[in-house]
Amino acid sequence: MTIQEVADVNPRLKKEGIPDNLAVSFVPMPSVGAGDGSIDVSQSRVFSDVKKGYTAFQEGDVLFAKITPCMENGKMTVVPMVINGYGFGSTEFHVLRPKPGISAKYLYHFISSKDFRSKAERYMTGAVGQKRVSATYLKEHSIPVAPLEQQESIVAEIEKQFSRLDEAVTSLKRAKANLKRYKVAVLKAAVEGKLTEEWRKQHPDVEPASELLKRILGDRRRKWEENELAKIRAKGKEPTDDIWKKKYKKPLELKVDNLPKLPSSWLWVSIEQISTLVTDGDHNPPKRVPKGVPHLTAKSIISWKMNEKDCSYIHSDDFIKVSKRYMPKKGDVIITCVGTIGRTAIVPDGYIFSADRNLAVVRLITKGMAPKILQINLNTSNAQKRITSASGSTAQPHFYLSELRSFPVVLMPAVEQEEIINIVEEQLSKLEINEKVFDVNQKRLDRLRQSILNKAFFGQFFKIRS
Repeated sequence: MTIQEVADVNPRLKKEGIPDNLAVSFVPMPSVGAGDGSIDVSQSRVFSDVKKGYTAFQEGDVLFAKITPCMENGKMTVVPMVINGYGFGSTEFHVLRPKPGISAKYLYHFISSKDFRSKAERYMTGAVGQKRVSATYLKEHSIPVAPLEQQESIVAEIEKQFSRLDEAVTSLKRAKANLKRYKVAVLKAAVEGKLTEEWRKQHPDVEPASELLKRILGDRRRKWEENELAKIRAKGKEPTDDIWKKKYKKPLELKVDNLPKLPSSWLWVSIEQISTLVTDGDHNPPKRVPKGVPHLTAKSIISWKMNEKDCSYIHSDDFIKVSKRYMPKKGDVIITCVGTIGRTAIVPDGYIFSADRNLAVVRLITKGMAPKILQINLNTSNAQKRITSASGSTAQPHFYLSELRSFPVVLMPAVEQEEIINIVEEQLSKLEINEKVFDVNQKRLDRLRQSILNKAFFGQFFKIRS
């Protein structure tokens, strides 16, 4: 049968006689769950506020979100008891009122199936971002109809199977949450010294971080002198003896009063102390082109890596101009500094890209702090909280370069850095494998859910029983 034969589509409400001050349920689009059939009818308004410009419905109706992406996401539900018998909600809902002999849940499960939604998506009309499923499409779409008793049995079987799937999904989510907590614990142990506590006992004579820092600061000044010397000679001049005293600015030293205690061979340092460059990307990005040098933004930094998916591009000639501000180099640590702040990545060897101004860059002193150690430092829960708090009260979160330069990180002996990196990478690799297994199982459960619906509406439940 067609849907319009089994349900009234968008039935009209007789508004005469309803008092303007009567409280009614109000259901905006966010109050309907995506793919789970949930609905919150606890919000209320008075009838006079909603009698115009909203969609009316009642208990037992089936709501179907008609607009993209809500329809594709499965925002459908059966309306429960509503305040004083009336409900009103978004105009982006179609309302299906089952006729006698039709189970509301049977109708709901049919229209919420991925198969039905996929077909409906192909027939959506309207502009991009505002596409909708028409009432005509709904009315004319066919639905297999069983006798009411069998409909109720089918619904009971669907919900029994879904209940089992929901338990499996809950278990998966719990396991994934445990993985995240374990990852947080590994990073925390790495920067507190607990991860290599036994290692230090076995290697008591390792050069401490204080000696490493002396070399880093010496290398930092020599690097600055080389750069300044090159600039002066490029102008055809020779430097005077006192130029270094006048120009070189010592990096900020940290006050460690309020920072956690570290193993005796470790140190708190500022990022400025251990780096030669702290900057951000281009502030006036050139015109985008279909192909060329990738132009990466904050959304390109995902899961500790750089990702070109959905990025834009700039012409190679324009890249030469913008690279005067920042030219990528292997080992540079990239940090998102506007919007979703604090995500990190390390530039791989030979990778060329144009950085957006929403990306900050730290170039570390060679043979000082390893880029991976800085990345571990910045991704601990305490560091992430500190980054977020540095943003202040701005509407859009910012991690300013001044905050980045003074940001405290843990420096440990060079050989211990290698040990920490090996342990952390081994642990995170195991976590990544488990996360992929969970993702595969999640997709499998989604497929099972759709398989159950497909079987339900082609009589296979009853064939199996007979």
